[in-house]
Amino acid sequence: MNIDIGIKIGGEAGQGIQTVGDLLATVCWNNGFYVTVVNDFESRIRGGQSFVQLRFCNQLIAAPSDKIHILALLDPKTVAQHKDDISEGGLILTDGEDPGEAGVLAIPFAKLAREAGGKIMTNTVVAGAIFGLLGAPFDAFQELLVKKFGKKSQEILDNNITAARMGFDAVKETVFKWSFTWEKKDPVGLLMNGNRAVALGAIAADCRFVAFYPMSPATGIVSEMAALADEFPLVVEQVEDEIAAINMVIGAAHAGVRSMTATSGGGFCLMVEALGLAGITETPILVVDAQRPGPATGLPTRTAQPDLLFAIRASQDEFPRFVFAPGSPADAFELTVKSLHLADKYQVPVLLLTDQYLNDSLFTTDRPLKAPDAIERFITTDADLENPEAYVRFAITESGISPRVLPCAGKALSVVTGNEHTPDGHISEDSLNRVQMMDKRLAKLPAMTKEMAAPSGCFEESEVLLVGWGSTQAAIREAVNLLRDEGLAVGCLNYTELWPFPVEATLRLLGQTKRFIMVEQNSSAQLGLLIREQTGLSFNGTVLKYDGRPFIPAEIAEKTRKLIG
Repeated sequence: MNIDIGIKIGGEAGQGIQTVGDLLATVCWNNGFYVTVVNDFESRIRGGQSFVQLRFCNQLIAAPSDKIHILALLDPKTVAQHKDDISEGGLILTDGEDPGEAGVLAIPFAKLAREAGGKIMTNTVVAGAIFGLLGAPFDAFQELLVKKFGKKSQEILDNNITAARMGFDAVKETVFKWSFTWEKKDPVGLLMNGNRAVALGAIAADCRFVAFYPMSPATGIVSEMAALADEFPLVVEQVEDEIAAINMVIGAAHAGVRSMTATSGGGFCLMVEALGLAGITETPILVVDAQRPGPATGLPTRTAQPDLLFAIRASQDEFPRFVFAPGSPADAFELTVKSLHLADKYQVPVLLLTDQYLNDSLFTTDRPLKAPDAIERFITTDADLENPEAYVRFAITESGISPRVLPCAGKALSVVTGNEHTPDGHISEDSLNRVQMMDKRLAKLPAMTKEMAAPSGCFEESEVLLVGWGSTQAAIREAVNLLRDEGLAVGCLNYTELWPFPVEATLRLLGQTKRFIMVEQNSSAQLGLLIREQTGLSFNGTVLKYDGRPFIPAEIAEKTRKLIG
């Protein structure tokens, strides 16, 4: 039996909407289901319209669905906003009195919560009612409540179990079309959001210093790292602004510490001049840009992919850098590890592009997260040098990579400046030296390009390919399956490693298809423009979305259908 259930919980910020989603997701994951949870909320602490959309399935999924089987509304004002989302045979759960409408079930959530011990447990009542409708065993929910509240106090635990039972019992006489028999299975993978995946990847790669200024949706990355700072050799520093953050990271990296910062597009704008400092001083740093819609403040708590071309070109003049964009939490973990490794190896800045959807949503990971067996640091010491006193920091080499010593770590003297400089690090405006130093830095690019993985996909030899990057990966792949079920010869490619651009792999994969369509969350198909610039291949259509919400597979399939006729 194929189980694929969609649940949406709507209400105001501050009503515990996200808590309901987390409770539901964890129980479903504990029982062997694949889970995706999307948080949609306004940039305010109280009020407004927010919702959590959960999807769980007994097959691998990692994208939200347009099918909603249970719509639980804690705020009456959200009924009109979401009632058209409900699928055939689904139910709308509302708080309060029965409105007498077909498909609407009124349950006094708040009243039951007060009877159980306090209105704060309304979300527990809601979760209990939803599990009751779906036929879930109450023990599965109670087991989670014991883990969640058992260490707080017996009273809090007992009250929450009572609240859950009240919600569960309130629907026991309701016949629900989408109820099914639950079979106890072991959890699949891990249940994780992109914030935690990046944080764990950084720690696994031996990141020792993080400086940041809070900015949604990147703050969650640093919050995760701060929570682990007492368990690892890690310093997390909140500073006065983004300029201070990246400059502190550059300083720490210059001293030999693997370092990073995390921000969003607006904060990255402030970091751009210092990014150039990392480029000319060949200092290895990682900058995470958790993308959101702009310009200016834009939509602070929504998702988008608007910063690709900006990241590739950011800062004055030219210097080598890596740009990566994970498509899943597992990608986020692995690419964070790879970013810190390659930054060290090539002495360049690395930009990791995530987005609000990936950062704040929960997903079941599709593969284990494995820390590297060893950390290679690429640091030179006096013992490695024939004559340490003759050492020059920016020695011209065939690879462009100069031996890197740490300041004050021996007889070898590291001289560094933000001006153009001679190989020994002193300021120079000599024209020949300028050309030599530019060529030296750019000489790293051939080897850096070889580090880039080709885009991955499915049904890559199809007549039509949907091409995307980053977090659209799962939605595009599911859209491909929907289209192929209709007999359409469609496949896909997804880029996660974007700069230096993988030209040869792109020519090999896209050069053989009849046409390719760009699927991106920006208004100009930025990856499509990059492909055309780097390879001469032109895309044959676009499926673009820039309203701040993530792609739904069905909408990609529908728009593709129209494009291919």
